Amino acid sequence: MFIVENYAVAVACCFITMLCWGSWANTQKLVQKEWRFELFYWDYVLGIFLFALLAAFTMGSFGESGRPFMEDLMQTDGKSLLSAFIGGIVFNLANILLTAAIAGAGMAVAFPVGIGLALVIGVLINYVMLSKGDPILLFSGVFLVTLAIIINAIAYKKHAGITSKKGVSKWIVVSIIAGILMSTFYPFIAAGMDLENFVTPANGKMTPYTAFVTFAAGIVASNFIFNTILMKRPLEGNPLKYSEYFNGRSGLHIVGVLGGCIWGLGNLFSLLAAGKAGPAISYGLGQGATLVAALWGVLIWKEFKGGSTSVGYLIAVMFLLFVAGLSLVIAAGN
Repeated sequence: MFIVENYAVAVACCFITMLCWGSWANTQKLVQKEWRFELFYWDYVLGIFLFALLAAFTMGSFGESGRPFMEDLMQTDGKSLLSAFIGGIVFNLANILLTAAIAGAGMAVAFPVGIGLALVIGVLINYVMLSKGDPILLFSGVFLVTLAIIINAIAYKKHAGITSKKGVSKWIVVSIIAGILMSTFYPFIAAGMDLENFVTPANGKMTPYTAFVTFAAGIVASNFIFNTILMKRPLEGNPLKYSEYFNGRSGLHIVGVLGGCIWGLGNLFSLLAAGKAGPAISYGLGQGATLVAALWGVLIWKEFKGGSTSVGYLIAVMFLLFVAGLSLVIAAGN
C-alpha cells in the first residue's frame, strides 16, 4: 500500500490535489453548450466511484506496508463506514450545487466564493479535530483567503452589472450554500481513519483507500436523490428526463467520467497527505483549488472578458491574496 512518509511529500500531494480539484470543472465547461450539468453530473459521480475502486485494488492493495483494501474493509467497524458514507452524502449535495453555480456563473466565480468559503470554515473545523500546524500562520492564511473571496464576489457583481443583472445574486447565494456544506464533509471521512497511523490503523478504523471507496459509495447513492430532484426541478432551464441522459453520445459520457476521475485523484492524495500534514493543512491546501479554477476561468475561458479596469484590478488583488494565504497555510505545517 502506498503511504506518504514525510511532510514534504504530503505538501506535494496537496499540490496535486489543488490542481485536480481546480481543474475537473473544465470537463463540464467543455460540454456545457451541448450537455446540461445535471446530465454531466451522472457521469462525473460514476468517474469518482470507478477511480476509488481502481485506487483501492492497486495502490491500496499492492506492496508490503499496511493492510490491503479487502482485508481493511472486512475489519472496519460500522461506525467508521457510516461516517465516511455520510461524508459522501454531504459532499455530493455541496458539489452538485457548486456544479450548478459553475454552469450559471462560471469557474472564476463559483470556485473562489464556494470553495474559498469551504476552505475557511473547513480549516477551522479540521484544526479543532486535530490541532496540527502553527495556528497563527494557519489562521492568518485563512484570513487572507477570506478577503480574496469577498473581493471576487464584488468583482463578479460589478462585471455582471455590465453584462446582465439577471441572476447576479442567485449564483453567489448558491455558491455560498455549496461552500458551507463543502466545509463539513472532510471531517466525516477523517473520523473513519486513524490519522496517526495509516500503516497499521487501530481496529475498526480504515486506511485512506477504504475510506475513499466508502465515501464514493455515499456520493453514488445520494445522487439518485439529489440529482433526480434537480432534473425535475432545475435551478435554471426546463425539467429533464432520464432518457435524455441515455440518448447522449459516448463522447459526452467519457468527458464526464474523466472529470470524476480527475477529482478522485485529487481526493485520494488529500487523504494520503492528511496523516503527515494533518487534516487542516491537507484540506486547506487542497481547497487552494480556488486559485487554480479562477485562473482557468479568467485566462482560458475568459469569464471576465469585457469587464472594466476596476474589475481587472479587483481580480488581480484576489489572486495575490489567495497566493499569500496559501503560502501561509503551507508555512503553518513546517
